[in-house]
Amino acid sequence: MPPTVAVVGGGISGLAACYYLARGPRPPKVLLLEASARLGGWLQSTRTADGAVFEHGPRGIRPAGVVGTDTLHMVSELGLEGDVLPVPGDHPASRNRFLYTGGALHKLPSSLGGLLRPVPPFSRALLWSGVRDLLAPAGTQPDESVHAFVHRRFGQEVADIAVDSLCRGVFAGDCRVLSIRSCFPALFEAERRRRSVLLGLALGSGKERGAESGLSQRARAERWSQWSLRGGMESLAQALVAFLHPRGVELRCHAPLRRLHRHPDGRWKLTLADGTVMADHVVSALPAAALAEVLPAETEPLAQELRHIPAVSVAVVNLQYEGVVLPVTGFGHLVPSSEDASLLGIVYDSVAFPQHDGTGAASVRLTVMLGGAWFGQSFGDPVAVAPALLLQRAQVAVREQLGLEPAPTRSIVKVHQACIPQYTLGHWQRTGKRGPGPGGPPAPAEAPTAHPHPRRAHQPLPGRAAAAPQPHRGLLRRRLRQRLHRQCQSSCRAAAGAAALSPSVPASPPGTQQLHGSRTKCFFN
Repeated sequence: MPPTVAVVGGGISGLAACYYLARGPRPPKVLLLEASARLGGWLQSTRTADGAVFEHGPRGIRPAGVVGTDTLHMVSELGLEGDVLPVPGDHPASRNRFLYTGGALHKLPSSLGGLLRPVPPFSRALLWSGVRDLLAPAGTQPDESVHAFVHRRFGQEVADIAVDSLCRGVFAGDCRVLSIRSCFPALFEAERRRRSVLLGLALGSGKERGAESGLSQRARAERWSQWSLRGGMESLAQALVAFLHPRGVELRCHAPLRRLHRHPDGRWKLTLADGTVMADHVVSALPAAALAEVLPAETEPLAQELRHIPAVSVAVVNLQYEGVVLPVTGFGHLVPSSEDASLLGIVYDSVAFPQHDGTGAASVRLTVMLGGAWFGQSFGDPVAVAPALLLQRAQVAVREQLGLEPAPTRSIVKVHQACIPQYTLGHWQRTGKRGPGPGGPPAPAEAPTAHPHPRRAHQPLPGRAAAAPQPHRGLLRRRLRQRLHRQCQSSCRAAAGAAALSPSVPASPPGTQQLHGSRTKCFFN
């Protein structure tokens, strides 16, 4: 009798968890429980009668990194490879990214010439920010805010303008409270390895590249900056549902989880609105706050940690114009909080994916992102905000920043409440990624393993208590790691000092491809 696995949460993470469970060599019995009727979570699209596609979630996915590579492999297996719409490296949407500051659009430097001379909105050449990073000592804090980290290594302008905007575009959050260690681990680790962020990124982590599908290899060869699907990103969720049905996965919508209990026989009892379900394992794809409310009483310390993970709301306003021309061509522009806290940025959808424009008259599709960490102070309660207010704010932004005077021919307003978790300072400790031991919170023996970003991780609940730790072995391992770490630091300092004097090492300050593409997961990816 195969074991039963209950997947709670029918967003893209829950569907992906079911997909990997169902395609295994000895698949268990899989049950997916979703509180709403719509599967796929963030991957929401509207397709009109004339074939136009309006995305209410991500405009696409970056192929770089584990998540993007795995998704491309999944796309191939689901038979969607022919529907992929790539944006290669030489496309204007890949090369041209803008910032709106001081009442004007400014293109981010994308060539060596743009780094050697002052380019607005920066008052001095970004080359000097790269030199500053090469000469700055390594940080000693276990974590710091993204703003403090970038200010320390690259200077105030890069932190106040470029990185402030980047965090608003990626996390809809405030770089002054977000954690560098959790939000941009590649930058944090690069400094730890080589003392310099630029050297650490240029020399790499030394990890071997894993197996890649043919589509992933093509994406790397053509330097895709992002990709989408012909029918919109919701096509991915629909293809997953079609894949799961014939493989015996039971998909139950309108089935919210009320409570989770450990049964005396070691299984899990899931209390639903209309009954109960027994499962050998549980995969949580719920938001952190929602998971906290259903955990057993004995896991209250874990529930408290989950409640401390904030999430922000974002309003997505899709606009379609006819008979207009954009003043610039690119993927879109971001807006630093010092310019306009309520407006995160505007995506030029028609530039990256003209295939979504439909068969009607030539049009321009834009997506305006509003709110985020500033939603409450700008618009009030996201539950009660009037769509007309958001639409008006979006139209004003398009008129002032892009010069499009006519009223849009089509508009859609969506408010995603508490949709993006915020990795604030100390997030790495809160999630217990260091595991049991000094400096990290102990993992509850009988508690379900929970990741604060439920849309990213799928961790089954353990079937039994964890084995008791062995202090003497742990102490020896820690001492050995400390000794190796000291030796590595000495070697890294010597290598970094030599590399800093070498003219062959390119200096690529933030705002270029490396930093701008770091772990993008929402707006500009």
